[in-house]
Amino acid sequence: MHEAPPTPSPTSPTAPAEPLSHGLKQRHLTMLGLGGVIGAGLFVGSGAGIAVAGPAIVVSYLIAGALAMLVMRMLGEMSAAMPASGSFSVHAERALGRWAGFSVGWLYWFLLVVVLAVEATAAAQIAHGWVPGVEPWAWVLLFMVVFTVANLTAVKNFGEFEFWFASLKVGAIVVFLVLGGLAVFGLLPDTDPVGMTNLTGEGGFLPNGWSGVVSGVLTVVFAFGGLEVVTIAAAETDDPARAVGRAVRSAVVRILFFYVGSMLVIVTVLPWTAQQAGLSPYVKVLDAIGVPSAGQIMNIVVFVALLSALNANLYGSSRMIFSLAERGEAPRGLLKVSGGGAAKGGGADGSSGPAGGVPRRAVLASVAFGFVSVLLNLLWPDTVFLYMLNSVGAVLLFVWALIAASQLRLRARLEQEAPDALALRMWWFPYLTWVTLAGLLGVLLLMLTDDAARPQVLWSAGATALVLLVAVGREWRERRARRDPSAFTDR
Repeated sequence: MHEAPPTPSPTSPTAPAEPLSHGLKQRHLTMLGLGGVIGAGLFVGSGAGIAVAGPAIVVSYLIAGALAMLVMRMLGEMSAAMPASGSFSVHAERALGRWAGFSVGWLYWFLLVVVLAVEATAAAQIAHGWVPGVEPWAWVLLFMVVFTVANLTAVKNFGEFEFWFASLKVGAIVVFLVLGGLAVFGLLPDTDPVGMTNLTGEGGFLPNGWSGVVSGVLTVVFAFGGLEVVTIAAAETDDPARAVGRAVRSAVVRILFFYVGSMLVIVTVLPWTAQQAGLSPYVKVLDAIGVPSAGQIMNIVVFVALLSALNANLYGSSRMIFSLAERGEAPRGLLKVSGGGAAKGGGADGSSGPAGGVPRRAVLASVAFGFVSVLLNLLWPDTVFLYMLNSVGAVLLFVWALIAASQLRLRARLEQEAPDALALRMWWFPYLTWVTLAGLLGVLLLMLTDDAARPQVLWSAGATALVLLVAVGREWRERRARRDPSAFTDR
């Protein structure tokens, strides 16, 4: 058994350099932050939230968005001070111990590669509708191959894919907000002013009371997952600390604007009772205001959103498992990078060439498990894959909770040892950090009382307990080996 490399001090100015390239630009990171969470969960899944909360879904999104914004601020603070490809996994290790870094890193990797299968399958179903002669499995194979190749080449290819994907999604929401706003005031052809009628009619703003708002939070909170990839990607920019600070500052407020603004337009233009779970409320609104082929337009946007998420998840999972290997928490063979790593490169921009500094084995390991997940989703969607999906259903909340716990510990150390490293600070520390932890615990407890969400919490808790057991067992074995090396000598 190998020993893990020593963990640098959280304030050490001489932490070892990442052997990855620095091919991502600020524009890549900014658009990744803006577009990373704008996906099918917003364009389609928001209909389920409206169905349970009514117009008060706006409040549900404000609450869920506030939680996500606070978590991102904490993560941004740590990542600006200590940028690393493993992001919150590295922070958890430095703050709480190896067990925490190991657990959160592997749980997040598992979450990404399982969700990747859902995205690939959903995108394939849309493509199959356009080209019925090509079977869905063939589309899945095509998507996986294309994005694997893109991630095996220079990191700037990932950045360019995400830049244009995010640009299309952000552009679509801006156009939607403009058209919806014009419709509200009756400024579109053949439309009358809507006013506030739909916000106060059909049972009022709170048709299902505050319990509906709470149910809405449970429905929409996971739509904000994906922002974390920004801090993972920041390690591959020329100036990680500055880049992540800018990306976090610009992303959180604008994402809240896009999410809450969209919901406000939707429930103002149409009665909330017109929405149905599983159907895009965006299509309903565009149809109502007379946009031709609204369904096909949104199909294209959702298709792009799914491919964008697939690309981002493959990137994030490969960098997370690479970081785990770097710290001795995953097989060391995954540390191999193309071109010998950034440190050996000769590019004018500090990169190691067109395809240098890419952790190709980590990419292949992630996509291999992604292929397995896709096969399970195609063969046993209602049994084996459903259990896997449930086992990661609440993992995002566990990851966010560990981010908050890590920030509580690291902020105190940084203020004592390297206050200048705190270029981006969490607001009203430590009070808002504790409020965030309480909010996350509250969401988990509410999920336990919800018949639909309870299996996700229980299965996710089981998966987390299993990973924690492995982490603690590894630490116990290493401590015993240090005390009595002969006990683990090969015979």
